[in-house]
Amino acid sequence: MPSLEVAGSPNQTDQSFSDVKSPSYQGAYHRPSVALFNQQGYAGSSMSDVMRVTGLQKGGIYNHFRSKDELALEAFVFAVQRVQQLFVGALKGKRHAVDRLMAILSVYERFLEDPPVQGGCPLLNTAVESDDAHPALRKQTQIAMDAWRSLIERIVDKGVARGELQPTVDAATVATILIATIEGGIMLSKLYDDPSYLEQALTHLRTYIQQLATPS
Repeated sequence: MPSLEVAGSPNQTDQSFSDVKSPSYQGAYHRPSVALFNQQGYAGSSMSDVMRVTGLQKGGIYNHFRSKDELALEAFVFAVQRVQQLFVGALKGKRHAVDRLMAILSVYERFLEDPPVQGGCPLLNTAVESDDAHPALRKQTQIAMDAWRSLIERIVDKGVARGELQPTVDAATVATILIATIEGGIMLSKLYDDPSYLEQALTHLRTYIQQLATPS
């Protein structure tokens, strides 16, 4: 996957999610399976389900993918890239570390009502489902999560170096708190069909980020 531009200026580039495997996902007829896997899970989606949503026969699907597992892996990567595109747009033009961290939160403000992929956050869904039975999918999920963590950590480290964030701020801790709180808010909102849980999580994180800033 190519490096994504999420920089505050042409001279400032963050390499975001660059380790996520680039998919061979081609053709709009395959893309309905992305939502299928994200909604029903990989174990819960049969090849008959894939045929139903894509309108393809089994032979047509196997012309592009060697197995259901390969299709599921490609579908996950495609779903993650849709989320990445939201980060690119949100971070564009933001330079200050606080603004950039707030921009990450902004991606999730409409995540429930207008998700990039139907079914919610592909990272959360796949992280919960993936296990030793699907080692390639689990590995790809770890790579995607590591990339998200690295993006946040780079923003924090640069913010500390520039004096925008307090010198005691630990980048790894900030990444863990942001990701765990966001994903926890999404999980509770989906479980109870109530967006207020994610809204409360984001409100708390906005206050938390402001407290990281160097006093002016």
